[in-house]
Amino acid sequence: MNAESTGSLRKGCLNFSEVTSLAIALISPTMTAALIIPLMYSSAGNASWLAYLFGTVMLLFVALNLNQFARRSTSAGSMYAYTVMGLGTTAGGISGWCLAWAYLFIGTAGMTGFTIFANTLCGMMGFQVPNLVLFAICAAVIWVLAYKDIQLSSILMLFLEGASVALILLLCWVVLYHHSFKFDTAQLSLSGASFSGISLGVVTAIFSLVGFECATAFGEEAKNPLKTIPRAVIWSLILTGLFFVIVTYTEVLGFAGYKTTLDKVDAPLNVLAELVSMPWLKAPVSIGAMVSFFSLALSCLNSGARILYPMARHGVFPAAMGNAHETNETPHVAVTVMAALIFLVPSVMLLGFGMQILDVFNDAGTFGAFGFLGAYFLISLAAPAYLKKAGILRGRDTALAVASVALLLVPAVGSVYPVPSWPVNVFPYIFGAYLLIGIAWIFSVHKRTPGYSAEVTRRVYSDHGQPIEAEVSAMEPQRQAI
Repeated sequence: MNAESTGSLRKGCLNFSEVTSLAIALISPTMTAALIIPLMYSSAGNASWLAYLFGTVMLLFVALNLNQFARRSTSAGSMYAYTVMGLGTTAGGISGWCLAWAYLFIGTAGMTGFTIFANTLCGMMGFQVPNLVLFAICAAVIWVLAYKDIQLSSILMLFLEGASVALILLLCWVVLYHHSFKFDTAQLSLSGASFSGISLGVVTAIFSLVGFECATAFGEEAKNPLKTIPRAVIWSLILTGLFFVIVTYTEVLGFAGYKTTLDKVDAPLNVLAELVSMPWLKAPVSIGAMVSFFSLALSCLNSGARILYPMARHGVFPAAMGNAHETNETPHVAVTVMAALIFLVPSVMLLGFGMQILDVFNDAGTFGAFGFLGAYFLISLAAPAYLKKAGILRGRDTALAVASVALLLVPAVGSVYPVPSWPVNVFPYIFGAYLLIGIAWIFSVHKRTPGYSAEVTRRVYSDHGQPIEAEVSAMEPQRQAI
């Protein structure tokens, strides 16, 4: 085990609004409004709003299973640790492996989105900046912020995302006013929609909504974490889900009768601003989108580092990644590794594979969604297993887990059938290969470290302030607050 890992994270420095802002920044409402809704419309058409509503309800079931743990115990990188507590160290390692992939690729989407809108603003001023230069600027700034102070990062993200969302809601209100607040019967009747299209749309909804779980990664740094984190998990998901339903409905309505369909437009908010005779909104909306994508990249960096940090302390990754900065009390080595990867991945996709930057954004987001799906399946299975060990499993807890797994099967199956077009059709198999590598690596860690499972389990329960697993199994039900 990694006895040489040093330092600790700052205790109790984040309040409810700051933890919630970290989760909302990773969900990135502006990202969906600015770039993903056209992708959703290409699959679900007039049922796009319904796909987002279904996705929100589906992930609420996941969140409720996650909160079975979060309201009882918490620590850094909690979602990984929760899976260990429910299903053991192998499943926990796979969950962490999935989350590292997810935060890396959603962070890549954040960096590419930042670059797209930075160059949109530069284009308004008559020049362009090379994409790699903007990648480097974004990576350097988010690294400094994450390295220096998690509280500074959270406050900055709360301000930036709040301002951007306010601008988008203003534009939506103007669009609805422009249409006299009439109901869009085509959308409400799901005109032209199909079950397969809605299923593919739910996959896109996952891309939009993932990130609410990152609140659990800050268990060591949150104030009153057993209340703060469960509330942040639920409210970040509900607020952004409602926002997506409203904005999707409004964008589809606003493009009704327009010469170009919504799925063919790469800057829908700017087009809407023109359609309602408010072209002056284009610049502030683009600025809002740019800073929102910056916040997304920063949130992924913070969250991903806090998954690598405990896994390094448990021997899955090099020991140095489990160190915390003595002064800043941040996982500075894990932050540095994650920042380097978030810069390198889009750079390789852009230069090594000759991809267009919008394709890099779309593909990175889809890849990231697969990682989250894997972790969500595991946490849904881990919750009833953990409660059973504690002797407090109820029928409704089992039903909640079953419902969560059943709902998650919709986007999982929808990603492979009907078979998507190239290259998305091979993405599940690329992710599957990554998973196999992770499983092989985790088994190798077990094999070369005698007593690995018992020691990691002991550490996880100790970090979470709970009796070790054997003692949990024998606990009286009254010892757990329900």
